[in-house]
Amino acid sequence: MNNFPVIVLDFETTGLSPQYGDRAIEIGAVLIVNNMVTDRFQSLMNPGVKISSFIESYTGISNDMVETAPPCEEVMERFADFIGDHPLVAHNASFDRRFLDSEFGFIGRSRKNRMACSMLAARRVYPNAPNHQLGTLVRYCGIYTDGTFHRALADAEMTGHLWISMTNEIKDTFGIKQVPFDLMRKVSKTTKANVPKLLEKIADKQG
Repeated sequence: MNNFPVIVLDFETTGLSPQYGDRAIEIGAVLIVNNMVTDRFQSLMNPGVKISSFIESYTGISNDMVETAPPCEEVMERFADFIGDHPLVAHNASFDRRFLDSEFGFIGRSRKNRMACSMLAARRVYPNAPNHQLGTLVRYCGIYTDGTFHRALADAEMTGHLWISMTNEIKDTFGIKQVPFDLMRKVSKTTKANVPKLLEKIADKQG
């Protein structure tokens, strides 16, 4: 049986754009194997720049908290080892991709990992959800939450369970036995109208 491991990650940051000097302040990630969370990674990190009062109230991460945290570079070295060459998933992945690539740049690393967006996939798998924000989808799918949002590990964990929920939905609806990462990524890039045709064809192939 293929276990299709993926790493689901989430960054909390000082702002929206590394291009304008924003840095990561927390990383959280879960490793999913065989539709189960089998490992976790979480760390605050010291960005060397001040966290605004807006970001502090949004995330609950204060300047005092990151002051004693290891520097971004140290955390990202460990995180690079954690993700290895596994495929990556994030909710609104373009945001996390920018910060991952930027922080890797500071330590002379480059990302080889393929990456998928759970928000794009959810638009195809759950077209009738009220919207495709993480909190809404968590409620829509009945995913357990302790009410913590905008902290990296909590968001990564919920996104991981959303990913599992979507693969199960595809299996149950179309009778597909295996839903690997590449199929999920293909679904997220296929027009809404063509998704059922794509999945029916794959179900036929699998017999």
